[in-house]
Amino acid sequence: MTRPKDLTRLARLVPSGPTLLIIGVLAGLAVPALADAVRPLMAAAIFVLVFGTFLQIDGAAFRRALRRPLVWLLLPVLAMLVCPLAVAFAARGAGLQAELIVALVLSVCAPPSSGTAAVARMLGFDATIPLAVTLLSMALAPVTVPLIAAGFADLALDPLALATRLALLVGGAGALALLLRRQAAARLVQYSRTIDALVLASLLVFAIATMAGVRTQIETQPIAAATCVGLAFACNLGLQALGALLTPGPLAERLTTGLVLGNRNVGLVWSAMGAAVSPMTALFFAATQFPIYMTPRLIEMLVRRARKEEASP
Repeated sequence: MTRPKDLTRLARLVPSGPTLLIIGVLAGLAVPALADAVRPLMAAAIFVLVFGTFLQIDGAAFRRALRRPLVWLLLPVLAMLVCPLAVAFAARGAGLQAELIVALVLSVCAPPSSGTAAVARMLGFDATIPLAVTLLSMALAPVTVPLIAAGFADLALDPLALATRLALLVGGAGALALLLRRQAAARLVQYSRTIDALVLASLLVFAIATMAGVRTQIETQPIAAATCVGLAFACNLGLQALGALLTPGPLAERLTTGLVLGNRNVGLVWSAMGAAVSPMTALFFAATQFPIYMTPRLIEMLVRRARKEEASP
């Protein structure tokens, strides 16, 4: 019979959530067959991710967050308009290749990643604000994404198709979570750790699946791949730093804003483009997954260091 002490020791051996995300990315990169096998589960993983995050959000706190101008206006506009335009002009000013500029702009005009709220919760931050900003940004996406894609990439994206994808993803998960919260709110509190584990598992599955085909691209285009990965990290970290600098308040809230601005749902734009995706754009879109899944570990280290400094006399 397994004793509680044994379970505690076993739990200590399991890496933290941010570390598991890095392991997932590296596993998918090291074992292409695993990434290919998991790839069909991406849609289900996203649904579970959004669904589990909705289950863990307090309704009253969510409504309070929506009353803040920072949440319902400033951050969505910053994420969906200011950041893509700033990145576009910065990329042009830096003299990057036209294909890289297009890839950069398209990646940043995408709404915040569906997993941002889950990552924030994993780091011990309040997940209410990133969830609210993500949902509002997704509402803006059918308008802003086609306009920016047409203006900077000369691409015609269907706003109705984008809206339909977002409604199916967010609406279905949100409706089911709302129904469960109304019917079994007390039980959901009891199973909060189980829900957290399911959300982490969905993130891990998604991390592995995003690496499908990436190793082949890296092997066939090593220089282009290295350029895309370096540029993806620079863009992600730059946007995270911008969010942290512009947001008032404690460190946790500033880092949460950084996650919202830096981590984008490029898969949405990728699927909307279809056959119009160039090889360079596809390579860059794949490269954006590395900072999304690796920077949470860096943030975790920064938070631990800040807490230690606060605790020390």
